[in-house]
Amino acid sequence: MSTESKVYEVLSMLNIDYQLLTHPPAPTIEVAKTFWQEIDSTHCKNLFFRNWKGNQHYLVILEWNKDLDTKTLEKELKSGRLSFGSAERLQKFLGLEAGAVSPLGLINDSEKHVIVFLDEELKNAEKLTFHPNINTAAVTFSFSDFEKFLKWTGNSFEFRKLPIL
Repeated sequence: MSTESKVYEVLSMLNIDYQLLTHPPAPTIEVAKTFWQEIDSTHCKNLFFRNWKGNQHYLVILEWNKDLDTKTLEKELKSGRLSFGSAERLQKFLGLEAGAVSPLGLINDSEKHVIVFLDEELKNAEKLTFHPNINTAAVTFSFSDFEKFLKWTGNSFEFRKLPIL
């Protein structure tokens, strides 16, 4: 089963209503935002990091138009220098390819290794939009359903005031 099919199966199993928009490949925020005009939702940027030892991985989620202050986050997490996780690590821990990073990839993290940090301002969103583990579509669902999904994954997650540049 493809990782995209798995997403729809899990959303259905959790009784999460979602809207699906298919579009040409959108490997970056700059490309993706051209397709979002039709979607009334908060669109998210998803960043996959590893610590300097490479023994811990983080998924950081914030609104698409914000820039994360990585240096300040490093200090807050006390985990050493953060760097983007490699394509190999992204595949190993979330079953995803670069350009399709999404919290929906947590369905592939059977060991619950990835820790998720979410900008607390996302709590104000009525709906959120993410790639369904591929970059040729967007799924939109309610914030409350997103919380339901996060709890179902079993991964550690925390809403926090993320440092923004």
